[in-house]
Amino acid sequence: MSAGGEFDYIARRLAPLSAGWPGAAGLKDDGALITPAPGYELAVTADTLVAGVHFLADEDPAVTAGRALRVNLSDLAAMGAQARAYMLAIVWPKDASDGLREGFADGLEREQAHFGVHLIGGDTTSGPGPWTISVTAFGEVPAGRAVRRSGARDGDLAVVTGTIGDAWLGLQAELKARPALDAAHERFVQERFTRPEPRLALAEALREHARAAIDVSDGLIADLSHIARASGLGVRMELDRIPLSPAAEAWLAAQADPLRARMQLASGGDDYELAMAVAPGALDALTAGSGGAPLTVIGRFEAGPPDASVTWRGEPAPVEHGGFTHF
Repeated sequence: MSAGGEFDYIARRLAPLSAGWPGAAGLKDDGALITPAPGYELAVTADTLVAGVHFLADEDPAVTAGRALRVNLSDLAAMGAQARAYMLAIVWPKDASDGLREGFADGLEREQAHFGVHLIGGDTTSGPGPWTISVTAFGEVPAGRAVRRSGARDGDLAVVTGTIGDAWLGLQAELKARPALDAAHERFVQERFTRPEPRLALAEALREHARAAIDVSDGLIADLSHIARASGLGVRMELDRIPLSPAAEAWLAAQADPLRARMQLASGGDDYELAMAVAPGALDALTAGSGGAPLTVIGRFEAGPPDASVTWRGEPAPVEHGGFTHF
């Protein structure tokens, strides 16, 4: 690497991202200090992104930086936490260019300013494998008030924010794995894949009115299953009620098998919407506190085997592939 090597890059591009967080010590110490506000505790999450697995190797590095940060902030949102800081560990490819590193730092600078978080530490190294990015994010939540996956109760509504399947359509576009939609729809789904929007604004309403929550990363069916299993319940999802964007509706209209197509949208993953268990009497209050985020009831949690079942037009539908798994 030119222009002074690893330590110059840290001092010149990464250390300024810690400004405003005294416990980071300008990234000059062996670790960082985090002191939660009185009456709060830390929520901590980590995600790793690998080139060729989670993003295309030739993607704009500023976009990759945003995605790496946003998917972690989405986990904090699902716990009802407010994002505060993050740590970053990077394995650069041996042949990484200065442009890759500079573009990545540009993206981090833009994204953390948008979300009001600070870089407080981490590690940089290089290796023979693909570019690998690991982010650990920290949030604050009132003590004892974090929303977990395990709180659903029999009779709770299964509720999801936003629309489902757009990011999968965006990935298919990146891979050129399907016929193109019109230009506006293509731009929309590609943006949904590359720049997921964590639902941080729902944190307070989630703590007040949801019993369990998860962010939709692996696929809606799979992630509802995670809540069901953690809560010791079944969840019945009505496939014809999943909320779809106009772009997804346009794609769906061109498919010969609407059931299979809807299954693909509901299991594709990378939506980074929130799926929740909500008491029927709390739905109106959650909606009022959602800040305008669209909420859709798509099913119900109920006593039974801890897993997800799916119906289509009122009839049971077989689930062959509920979501993404690495192995």
